[in-house]
Amino acid sequence: MIDTFKQLLIGPPLPTGRIADERLNKIRALAAFSPAALSSIAYADQEIYLGLVVAGSAGLSLAFPIGLVITVLLVLIALSYLQTIYGYPGGGGSYVVSRENLGELPGLIAGAALLIDYVLTSAVSLTAGVEAICSAFPALWPYSVEAALLLLIVITVLNLRGLRETGTLMAVPVYLFLAAYLPLLAYGTVRILAGVPVVSAPTVAPAAVPLTAFLVLRAFASGCTAMTGIEAVSNGVPAFQEPQAKNAGRTLMVMAVLMGVLFLGSIGLIQSWGVVAGADETVLSALCRRLVGSGPVYVLIQMSTLLVLAVAANTSFAGFPQVATLLAKDGFLPRQLMQLGDRLVFANGILLLSAATAALIVAFRGESHALIPLFAVGAFLAFTFSQAGMVLHWERARDTRWRLKAGLNGIGAVATGIALVVVGVGKFVQGAWITVLGIPALVVLFLGIRRHYAGVAEQLSMARTTALCDLPAPRVVIPIAGVHRGIVDAVAYARSIATDVTAVYVEQEPGSGQRTRERWGRWWPEIPLVIVSSPYRSIVGPILDYLDETDRNYDDGQLATVVLPEFVPAKPLHALLHNQTAWLIRTALLYRRRRLGFQRAVISVPYHLGR
Repeated sequence: MIDTFKQLLIGPPLPTGRIADERLNKIRALAAFSPAALSSIAYADQEIYLGLVVAGSAGLSLAFPIGLVITVLLVLIALSYLQTIYGYPGGGGSYVVSRENLGELPGLIAGAALLIDYVLTSAVSLTAGVEAICSAFPALWPYSVEAALLLLIVITVLNLRGLRETGTLMAVPVYLFLAAYLPLLAYGTVRILAGVPVVSAPTVAPAAVPLTAFLVLRAFASGCTAMTGIEAVSNGVPAFQEPQAKNAGRTLMVMAVLMGVLFLGSIGLIQSWGVVAGADETVLSALCRRLVGSGPVYVLIQMSTLLVLAVAANTSFAGFPQVATLLAKDGFLPRQLMQLGDRLVFANGILLLSAATAALIVAFRGESHALIPLFAVGAFLAFTFSQAGMVLHWERARDTRWRLKAGLNGIGAVATGIALVVVGVGKFVQGAWITVLGIPALVVLFLGIRRHYAGVAEQLSMARTTALCDLPAPRVVIPIAGVHRGIVDAVAYARSIATDVTAVYVEQEPGSGQRTRERWGRWWPEIPLVIVSSPYRSIVGPILDYLDETDRNYDDGQLATVVLPEFVPAKPLHALLHNQTAWLIRTALLYRRRRLGFQRAVISVPYHLGR
């Protein structure tokens, strides 16, 4: 039943040989990796606006200059990551580049920053998408959290279905968004060039606070969220069709150009038209209303914004599992994150990202503005470490034009480093401190996981084994809850592997032990039955005490084996109607530390019920 539902939801399993067919061409790759970057105008513009509007018209007049500086920084980062793609054609995210060139600790810091950034990208994109549609339909505002979670579920299922289906389905919202916004920006620009009167910024809004350098820096820090997601292409090079590096490089440059046009164009029109958003409305919604009114075209544009922001989370779903897999391969995250799922995707990483995103959406009540301050610190920290690492990479490689390549990455490292300081200082009090503390906490977790795996490997190493030993025949104990058909197979199995077999019954009610002994004697008189009293009505505790006592009494080196009769209901839901005593005993035995050096084996013998 579970397998059938799973196949209906995400499709039938794919053979490993199909993995090459699941790679993306440039059209689908642009749709898979670019939504977070392209749609960032929805929240980056909003944050610049909210940061400047408090200073009135004087503040809003600086929106375009700030947008211009951010666009220049975007170009530098795109050129830097283009070098990364060709330097690491097997996938060169910040973690790989930093660890190989700067060392283990910088690599872990970059990896932690990337994971946090991907989770925040997913949460911010979904909440901003819901806010876009709520601006068009204000009655939806009370349900913004539920709507964001519903979109998250849809995106998760699509990603679990596989790369090809994800890329194809994501293409529609991405290209619809471009088809809606590029003409809108062109229309607004043409109207300005044609001399259509617009509202000048100085008359738009009164000042609530004075315009200060710190306020401008904080607005710049907010706008820098436009660049999150740009690393996804370099991280996802293995997902491209051959030639992978070439296709990834072209996709990155197309994405950067489109992103620059959308970001600078929208910021310029917002300032030129003197747009001020009303209550419960985004600034992009206000710009659309100013240019095309509130009719069908406006609704279409808002719908395209919702859709592209919803699939913008797909950038995280493409990048997060890749980074998690790399960390898991190096022993810093659970190894389950390395496993390919039925549909040739890293399903565990997808589910982990989905759970973390849902937790953020609920914790921050679906408000993108509350999430933004946590956002850009991790991205720019990863950018800086990655570009600094690439400088060392080119210096060691010394291939053709290595100085030019190292110079581009060096400029990128300096630029993103400065932006990191600005973002960290400007947003620290507003919430960036959470990310600043979260990154080292993750690094500590990574190191703890690796210590665990190293300890397990040491304990399991055959180098510590001096000789293989031959164990004597086992001594078997069968815990029973009564005499019924469900224990017959377990008793027969125990007799087939040992001659020393004992049954144990825990008496919770006075007299029940004697009745059980009489029934037991009629069927297996040759097997002794031990009655253990339980004055506190516990079952697991008395059995463990009995096993410890017999181990001490025998002290013969025999392997003590517990054979557990366990009946299995025909339907999974029926298990809720039973007390799961066998499961409790098995769990207690498996996780109970060995005492006095005695070994124990636990064997379950199931009896399947018919209905």
